[in-house]
Parts: sequence; C-alpha cells; structure tokens
Amino acid sequence: MKHWLVTGASGLLGLNFALHFASRFHITGVVNHHPLRHPPFEVVSADLTRPEAVERLIEETKPEVVLHTAALANLDVCEQHPELAWRLNAEVPAELARVCAQKGIRLVHISTDAVFDGQRGNYTEEDVPNPLSTYARSKLAAEQYVLQTYPQALVARVNFYGWSLQGRRSLAEFFFYNLSQGHRVNGFVDVIFCPLEATQLSEILVTLVERDCQGLYHVVSRECLSKYAFGCALAERFGLDASLITPISVNDSQLRAPRAPNLTLSTAKLQAVVGEVPGQREGLERFYQHYREGRAAYLRAMALDLEHPQA
Repeated sequence: MKHWLVTGASGLLGLNFALHFASRFHITGVVNHHPLRHPPFEVVSADLTRPEAVERLIEETKPEVVLHTAALANLDVCEQHPELAWRLNAEVPAELARVCAQKGIRLVHISTDAVFDGQRGNYTEEDVPNPLSTYARSKLAAEQYVLQTYPQALVARVNFYGWSLQGRRSLAEFFFYNLSQGHRVNGFVDVIFCPLEATQLSEILVTLVERDCQGLYHVVSRECLSKYAFGCALAERFGLDASLITPISVNDSQLRAPRAPNLTLSTAKLQAVVGEVPGQREGLERFYQHYREGRAAYLRAMALDLEHPQA
C-alpha cells in the first residue's frame, strides 16, 4: 500500500483526497491552523513556512508520494499579503521539490488555471501563461521552481469544488448555502471555467501517478461554463430557486484581485492518458450524492475550531 503525504489536509482538496482514499492508501495528512476531530487517517501538525520544516517532515513521515495542496488560495488575501503568498505558494513548493528530488519521492504539486490571463481560452500546457494577480504569479513561480528542480514531478493545473470544513471554501458551497436560505447572490456571466468535483479530481491524480505521468497537466472538467451557469445548474440539481442568482459582469464586482475572464483549458493531453474526464453533470451529481450521504455535516463535525457556515 502506497504511503501518501497530503499537505493542506484540512483544506478542500487535501481533505477530500484523504477521506476518499483513506481505506486504499496509508494517508498522512499535514495540518497547521485547522486541526481535525477523529479523521480516518493519520494526521501530523506542521508549519511548512518555518526553516527546515519541509525536510524534517519528509524525514519523519517517509512517504512514497507527496500531494502538495497547501496554499494561500484566497486571491484578495494574497493581494493584501504578497510576502506571505510568495512564501506559501512559491517557496514552500520549491523546498518540497528539492527534498523529494533528493530522496526519490514522487511529488504531485497542485497549481491553478489562474496562471493564464483569460484573454483567449482553450489553453494547452504549451501556451505561455500570463498571471494577473499576486496569487497567480506566486503559483506560476511554484510551477517553474518545481519542474526546474524536479522534472519528474507532476504539476496539475486545476479548478475544483466540493464540501469543506467551513462550508465556505468552494463556489458550489457559496451557491448552495445562500440559495438554501433564500438569499440573493450574484453570478458572473463573463467568467468561464472548467471545475471538477474534488473527489473526481483526486481519482484522476491517483491515475496519473499510477501511470507514472510527469510534467505539466491540465486536470479540469472536459466541459466549461460561466460561473452564473454553474450556479443555475447547481440550483436545478438541488431543487433550489435559480432566480435568486443575479447575472452580472465581473467588472461590476468589488473584488480586489483581477480575475481572468476565460479560463477554459484543453484536456487533450489528460484524456490521452486517462480517457474521458467528467463533465459538469457528472460532477454536480457526485456533489449532490455526497450531500445526500451527509458529507457536508460530517466534515463540519471534524472541525475543531471552525463555526458552521454563514451565508
């Protein structure tokens, strides 16, 4: 059984990955600010920004595969704290790549579709990125550091959603909780993306590792849509009122960090390896079934220091 070390194990992707594969792999989850109550996998606490923390963590846990999901992912917070964003999002992955390369440990680094400026769309792995925000620039730097240091690493550009500890970590949760309480929300009609449900993304990442894939891959849904259309589709699946979603332009929002308008990514390289990747209907169906199974409540119960989601 492979031993996976998952950084950011209290975050949306890290936690969903660890839960999804806890019975298949030996999972060691790394947490920092948000401890977990009775998770079905091993947990260690570490601040990866501290000197030598990365090397010490790898030496103590001795994983076969590292899945690095930990990041400062709030775009507006990154704009406010650029030095912290750079440390977490660029320098820590570089240190992980160095240590994993030295020890021959497989590394899966999670990047973002936001490395592109969104002026064209349908970007391939060969297209030259043009990041617009502090977050995106720090994530692009991480890609470059990781692949220069450890060419055998796997770097996945992603966009995903799912249930989280706080209930506030994904766009799907934003729409679900607000609409469930009858609150009006905005949906951008001119921001296009290709989100994957988090456990579907997790399964694809494992397949890529098992097939010894290396380098850069776009790991997103094969289907893309506007954030407004995504909200409407979610409302329809959950039987909520889609008329509560107001279609607006991102240019009319009060967001601090700039958003790329068209982040459609080509999945041709990915599909050549794994076959057809999930579309939007399949992803929302799994998100819905997880809710029916009590996933949202289960995750909230795991949180030791977080309040219930507020709409």
